[in-house]
Amino acid sequence: MKQALLLLIILPFTSFSQITLNNADFSDGGDVIWISTVTDNGIDYSTTGQNMTWDFSGMVSTGQAQKEYFTMSNASQLVQLLFGVFAASQYQATNFVNNDALPLNQIPAGVLPVTIGDVRLFSKNSNDSITSIGMTMTIDGTEVPFKSDTIETRYKFPLNFADMYSSRGYTEIDMNPISNTIWRQYRQRSSIVDGWGSITTPYGTFNCLRIDHYIQETDSILIEAFGTATWIPLAIPDRHEYEWIANGEKEPILRITTSIVGGNETVTNIEYRDNEIVGLDELESQFSIFPNPTNSTLTIEGIQQSMSYLILSNDGKVIRSGELSLVNNHINVENIASGSYQIILQQEGRSLNIPFLKK
Repeated sequence: MKQALLLLIILPFTSFSQITLNNADFSDGGDVIWISTVTDNGIDYSTTGQNMTWDFSGMVSTGQAQKEYFTMSNASQLVQLLFGVFAASQYQATNFVNNDALPLNQIPAGVLPVTIGDVRLFSKNSNDSITSIGMTMTIDGTEVPFKSDTIETRYKFPLNFADMYSSRGYTEIDMNPISNTIWRQYRQRSSIVDGWGSITTPYGTFNCLRIDHYIQETDSILIEAFGTATWIPLAIPDRHEYEWIANGEKEPILRITTSIVGGNETVTNIEYRDNEIVGLDELESQFSIFPNPTNSTLTIEGIQQSMSYLILSNDGKVIRSGELSLVNNHINVENIASGSYQIILQQEGRSLNIPFLKK
């Protein structure tokens, strides 16, 4: 009886314990992860601390993508020279992944004299850290690799509650002889493990650490036009990346990215670790809405059985919800304000996001 009572006393205090993160808890070459995205500008990213219970179970996926970490055996021979086994040890990559490592959306239209695509970030996952060692990009159809002159540390191990670290990265991307263009990227990262506890998302419930990465980036481009070279600075807002990370899950259970503009912090991206939504492609091809734009009523085509719907505003707020069926496939939107919206159709655990415009 005393032993049973002792167990009852101990269990509540041990079920949600602090964890330690190591490199094995993060993705590396050969890992394939499914990531779901969410639209919700009102999501709570600031509440944190010790022994927390974060409940994000109400998130609704508005899209999903596969994130694949390639091994170096998938890299070209040219890339192998810079990041393979013959490179200096700090530049020997263990994986690479498609990545938005360059803020291409910050470049004014028509300014860049070349076409850039397929940006890939090369990383080294080791016992004490995960570092960003360089990238490749396709410039006017040609894949070109670039080493980082200063290597940025994204994670330091072991990682425990209240740990802090900082790092900086610098990469000069000289596009000669393809183009007389140089891109300089400078990043400063300050990270703190500011919380621990339990997180729940549609993917499940996990013990986790919460990490706040504060990232400042200064980029500039040297472009030559009509015989004159000009440095063009890019206005990149400071940002936070809030991550809830669990043992063995390879990707953050939840990542919320915010930008700081005019002293205000605004959510720009929400994604969470997920299972593959089976049949999503079939769902996308099954449904359509009309008329789009509309000023009064939406009709959902393709409904074969009862399903639920949500209408979200641009700031992620649910402004209407209900049920649809084969004989009830109309939604009256006459009383909502003019603007852009998303309708989310939910059926048998699958979700589909369709944008529409209210005139």
